[in-house]
Amino acid sequence: MTGIITSGEKRLVIVSGRAHPELAADVAKELNTELLPTTAYDFANGEIYVRFNESVRGADAFVIQSHTDPINQWLMEQLIMVDALKRASAKRITVVAPSYPYGRQDKKHQGREPISARLVADLFKTAGADRLMSVDLHAAQSQGFFDGPVDHLWAMPVLVDYVKTRVGADRQKITVVSPDAGRIKVAEKWARRMGDCSLAFVHKSRDTTRPNRVVANRVVGEVAGKHCILVDDMIDTGGTIAEAVKVLMAQGAEDVIVAATHGLLSDPAPRRLSECGAREVVVTDTLPIVGAKRFPNLTVLSIAPLLASAIAEVFNDGSVASLFDGPVG
Repeated sequence: MTGIITSGEKRLVIVSGRAHPELAADVAKELNTELLPTTAYDFANGEIYVRFNESVRGADAFVIQSHTDPINQWLMEQLIMVDALKRASAKRITVVAPSYPYGRQDKKHQGREPISARLVADLFKTAGADRLMSVDLHAAQSQGFFDGPVDHLWAMPVLVDYVKTRVGADRQKITVVSPDAGRIKVAEKWARRMGDCSLAFVHKSRDTTRPNRVVANRVVGEVAGKHCILVDDMIDTGGTIAEAVKVLMAQGAEDVIVAATHGLLSDPAPRRLSECGAREVVVTDTLPIVGAKRFPNLTVLSIAPLLASAIAEVFNDGSVASLFDGPVG
């Protein structure tokens, strides 16, 4: 039977939604298997139909779906797939959401706002998910929203290994920059993995009543003459990152490489990022990046090996944490 790995009495099934089938296929290839054949389509009124074409009874099922635009459609599709697996008697169901949907709405900024990240976790649990796997949650504490095991993967090793090839070996010439004070801890981890290089952050102001509106004011830290690595978890419209790059260059940075896990790249991000002065923008393929979102200085790294390794550890009752216990320097 295609799409199933057998290990003793255990069976592993990889299932893909329609949002980013290329990523799911790459993950299956890394695991030396194929995706489970699935029938999925939309009715005329927009309702989604899903049916698995082979038995999943007693299987350890991993449902891979990237939550790109239109995010609500792909979230609903993944919920329906989980429900179908539950009703088909899968033994354990793991939701693999490389980019967690509604992850930015993890707390209330003002009164009468929802905490949508918690709502999504509740929906996955209600649908029948036993476990959740995601890459670089917007806030690590969001793991507590899901009532069950959560595998919080880091794309940092993938990004760091690449960025190291793009800057010189002189650590004194490298500064890791956080785009705001809230991401300092992530930048600190980057700095350690880059070899204990210097650290800086961009002071900015944000209007919480208006989405995607940020003003970068000044840099705190030494960036003059440095190769700056500007790190973040996601790039949406590119406003924050583009302004930060301009501020860094104005403060005398030698050049700027932007590194982020999730490339949402909503319009007008491609134009902003191609014109802001960044030497290179590096993201992973947790989300599909279609031709219209690509630009000359964009580099897309595969996240499939990381996801496949984590899935293998979970399936074999191993340690996901061991994937990130390697050398730091």
